[in-house]
Amino acid sequence: MPDPGSLQHLTCEGHERRVGVEIELAGIELDDIARCIQTVFGGRVERVSVCEQRVVGTEFGRFSLELDLRYLKQLGREQSHGHSSELENLATEALAAVASNLVPFEIVCPPIPFSRLDGLETLVQELREAGALGTHGAARYAFGVHFNPELPALDSGTLVRYLKAYLCLHDWLSVREQAALVRRLSPFIQPFSREYCERVLQPDYWPDQAGLIRDYLAANPSRNRALDWLPLLAHLDPAAVKRAVPEDKVNARPTLHYRLPNSDIDNPDWHLLDAWHDWQQVEALVQDPARLESLCGNYLAHLRRPLPDWIAPWSEKVELWLADPS
Repeated sequence: MPDPGSLQHLTCEGHERRVGVEIELAGIELDDIARCIQTVFGGRVERVSVCEQRVVGTEFGRFSLELDLRYLKQLGREQSHGHSSELENLATEALAAVASNLVPFEIVCPPIPFSRLDGLETLVQELREAGALGTHGAARYAFGVHFNPELPALDSGTLVRYLKAYLCLHDWLSVREQAALVRRLSPFIQPFSREYCERVLQPDYWPDQAGLIRDYLAANPSRNRALDWLPLLAHLDPAAVKRAVPEDKVNARPTLHYRLPNSDIDNPDWHLLDAWHDWQQVEALVQDPARLESLCGNYLAHLRRPLPDWIAPWSEKVELWLADPS
């Protein structure tokens, strides 16, 4: 089996693949978050509004920091351009202060090469020492961390292998992250349906790109999947995605959008790179077609058995197919 630490991480054009990372947190203010980013990556701070800042001029590009509340962000932008009264400004600041206790701040990192992610581990430590809180900081904190890995290629065969590999490892990944109750109850990381899994895992399921997009949108017209394909599909066929989810704003990009069950940033035993190394098991399966085919067949058999999953959990069975982490 391949070592997930030694996988080929180049695109078909020959450049190192990159990953965008989004981190949700609470407990500290935007100014504190910006200072932590500057400590690790340098750059300078730009204040956009009461609920948005940026750290620009780093070696990787721009880090965006924001209160993750669409209405407040838009109102803040209007005020920053002088389109409001002083009273409205004060009201927005008060609303932002209240909202910061209910919704997270979000750090949106620029795309970073796979080999340079250790800098984000240092950032997590800086944020923790500054007092940042994650998913377990309060019962209402349904926070997460998102990985947006660039794909090595966009042909249908590559995309289907990623889909099959992830479906087989979903249970294992969730157990590894010990998803908090508030996160499991939230709509953001819902699993794929059993019916869709059974269809995709069939040995003859190798549709072309149009068929893959059509099948996915028919079964999953939603952003609320732990592995959200809509940004990628919007990059490949924006009209199809718009028809399937007309009410949602989907930012098109040639990446997957993987939502980790937790943002356990205040836990000294939680490490961002551990979660990233777990994702590498998906990458390892994609690069080993024979092992992936064997795993898909066994997972199909597991899904069709009459016994409940808790008697012999798939999250434990699947470990026989995992790559050697050493």
